[in-house]
Amino acid sequence: MFSQNALFQFLDRSARVRPDHPAVEEPGVGMITYRELAALSDQLRDRLHHLGVRRGDRVGIYLHKSIDSLAAIFGILKTGAAYVPVDPGAPPARNAYILADCAVKAVIVEADFLPGLQAELPVQREGPRFIVLDGTGGGARLRNALLSAQESDPASTVATVSPDLEDLAYILYTSGSTGKPKGVMLTHRAAISFVDWCSQAFDPRPDDRFSSHAPFHFDLSILDIYVPIKHGATLVLVSEETGKDPVRLAPLISESKITVWYSTPSILSFLAQFGKLEKYDYSNLRTVLFAGEVFPIKHLRLLKSLLPHPRYFNLYGPTETNVCTYYEIPAEIPDERTTPFPIGAACSHYKIKVVDEQGQEVPAGAEGELIASGPGVMNGYWNLPERTAQAFLVDSAGERWYKTGDIVVEEANGIYTYISRRDRMVKKRGYRVELGEIEAGLYRHPDVKEAAVIALADEEHGVRIKAFLSFQDGKRPSIIRLKRFCMDVLPGYMVPDIFAFLDVLPKTSTDKIDYQKLKTLS
Repeated sequence: MFSQNALFQFLDRSARVRPDHPAVEEPGVGMITYRELAALSDQLRDRLHHLGVRRGDRVGIYLHKSIDSLAAIFGILKTGAAYVPVDPGAPPARNAYILADCAVKAVIVEADFLPGLQAELPVQREGPRFIVLDGTGGGARLRNALLSAQESDPASTVATVSPDLEDLAYILYTSGSTGKPKGVMLTHRAAISFVDWCSQAFDPRPDDRFSSHAPFHFDLSILDIYVPIKHGATLVLVSEETGKDPVRLAPLISESKITVWYSTPSILSFLAQFGKLEKYDYSNLRTVLFAGEVFPIKHLRLLKSLLPHPRYFNLYGPTETNVCTYYEIPAEIPDERTTPFPIGAACSHYKIKVVDEQGQEVPAGAEGELIASGPGVMNGYWNLPERTAQAFLVDSAGERWYKTGDIVVEEANGIYTYISRRDRMVKKRGYRVELGEIEAGLYRHPDVKEAAVIALADEEHGVRIKAFLSFQDGKRPSIIRLKRFCMDVLPGYMVPDIFAFLDVLPKTSTDKIDYQKLKTLS
């Protein structure tokens, strides 16, 4: 029996079993075999070791999604370090904060991003070392950078580090209520338990062709990357530009002969509405997975009418657990159904409970907060011990349960139905968004006096973000200028959809922003 202690072992095993099989394809750019991908990751391992990276360190990835960035992930893991991917489309200040917060030992970065990053990183005696690529695409840019470095400063070949299952594999930063993103720490055990569950639930095959729609800093990417690599299948990378354009995405899925698709519902909704799916051959597509937000039933019904043959699964779970419940969508959706489908039953590597505000389990049929326990749960938040303690409920037996903040109902058959969020965190386009972080970004505008943000339910878009603002001395900018400012301080998915302007924001009796009053103004 194959003993699995680290994520990179999936790659090395497939490289031995299927060395010449395509491991990753980058449509229109290039392809890399398992043998080549393993070798490239080994070269990066050697270079990182030469730069001082050791087991337990963190290494940043500031690259566009590509074969280069995928090879970077495996090269980092082979040093025993954890990878920290950042959003290449986010403001440099946000990415610099993330990389400084977890004290990365090195950063693999595109040359175009380096000046902005260096300008925002705090001045320190020993900053991170950089491996600079002149772009990304097909793995050639990473290979060239490593060859150039080897010529000028040779690195010795070193052994791949064998980490413990409890070692950190990656840190994914999510929106934080204080206005600062927080790092979710995931171990090799957490990721492997999830990948093994996927192997049981979805029957991956060596001839499969998996989509990679999610960016690598998003938790959906864990399934995208490691499930096909484990089974010696092929991963097809979908660029950010194509991934947001249903007119380009629809033919790509067909032409790339995708067999397993995974994305947020919003992307699938756009595909169903605007992709003209009837024009293309999707006979290879056998599994459609979606997660990250509620799938409006009318859009899911339309998608299934256009693509009736695949099996459809709703996957649920925050970044802190990856997927902890799942539900297979029935073959036929009744016309009279108007409510979204349940989030389903617990995955085999999880235990689920529903509790009240005192942490006591509630009976089936009663609303409560979903909590989860299992090997897939995060270790905690990087360098935030108090926030970590608040995130868990520890029962009388000493077992830790992650508090999701989601209000659910357990039906009589052990199926869970999502009701609402407990706090001010929402999902938008699959991304987790803390409304407080948007407010913190808005407050960076020099003329903003007060800022408050609410989320509005929207049947077409899932959720829309509305910002209420008051300005100093009436210095109100135009909407265009305001959106440009937001794009400079926030990731694109956090930029408010609607702006409203008031002389003074309403307050409660304790002189706090009255969010309930704001909702009545929407």
